[in-house]
Amino acid sequence: MTARTIAAIARKESLHLMRDPRSLVLAFAIPALLILLFGAALSLDVEHIATAVVDHDRTPESRDFIRRLDASVSFDVTRHAASAAELTDLLDRNRVVMGVVIPPGWAAALRADRPAPLQVIIDGSDPNTAGNTRAFITAFIAGLNEGQLIDFLNRGGLEPIQPPVEGRIRVWFNEDLQSRNFIVPGIIAVIIMIVAALLTSLVIAREVETGTMETLRTLPVGAAELFLGKAGPYFLIALADVFLAILMGQLLFGVVMRSSFWLMVLASTVYIGVALCLGLLISTAIPSQLVANQVAVLTTYLPSLLLSDFVFPRANMPVPLQLLSQLMPATYYIDILNGLYLRNLSLPDLWPSFLVLALMLAVLAAAGILALAREGL
Repeated sequence: MTARTIAAIARKESLHLMRDPRSLVLAFAIPALLILLFGAALSLDVEHIATAVVDHDRTPESRDFIRRLDASVSFDVTRHAASAAELTDLLDRNRVVMGVVIPPGWAAALRADRPAPLQVIIDGSDPNTAGNTRAFITAFIAGLNEGQLIDFLNRGGLEPIQPPVEGRIRVWFNEDLQSRNFIVPGIIAVIIMIVAALLTSLVIAREVETGTMETLRTLPVGAAELFLGKAGPYFLIALADVFLAILMGQLLFGVVMRSSFWLMVLASTVYIGVALCLGLLISTAIPSQLVANQVAVLTTYLPSLLLSDFVFPRANMPVPLQLLSQLMPATYYIDILNGLYLRNLSLPDLWPSFLVLALMLAVLAAAGILALAREGL
């Protein structure tokens, strides 16, 4: 195996890329677009919940309740319905997520220190939004009840009761509780799979379909040389996309890496190698570009998006899917990214994930070279 042969094959592959504008667009434009879309559009934060209110009481107390509800970060009172039927229609047509009905005599019951129930209706079509909405409105009403209790004790000349348990809550790692702080780093794993695995899944299959594979068999080129030469240009493109994603995440969304930049480069290098080996292995095993691309989507891109703890927590998945996710390279790369971006961890803390990725790289590279050798190289 010589460096000159590898460089010659890499140059040939680079020239092919330059003559194929669609591949270049896929390699650079789509990663930038994904960063913009995922960073700006994909958010798991639930706030500014559209709320409609039916005020049958029409008292200063009920209007004050509505003003406080609208002033909170969690709720936006966008509609004032005249009746329960109108509120039902707003919920049916998905105009609001929550409805609050204030019954007649509500303020009078408060002033008389009697129970003053409110009706709260939540659209449960989206369980995540509905669960957060219920938690937010429960906390909001609990805060109002605490204020009413203090007023009651003050009127009786009693000292306010101090709760025996006081929770002093502090959020670590993602203090602002912004979903983009883990979505932007996580999308890097998906980008690498698109650039590295999907593009390289066509490389060997293209040689077979165009008939140039027979020419390669006649040249003094070994399987390892062809494998490394084909992977070289895509490695540089994928690494450039990683740098682009880091830069866009910091400039556009304020997502800053807390740990070592060079540790990020090392992790990305190993992960890119895994993705390239996986794509080349698929391309060697499947001689059709169309079928190879479809198989690559099913085995690399979609699992990286769905099973890697990127968007959906693995702890909530069925046990078979949890076991399957442990075979996904993106699972370990995203674990490293979270440690570097959010937790400020170092190599002694992240070495298990590095070790798994390194083992995957060794196994997939050996399998890919062996598959090429069986093709007569």
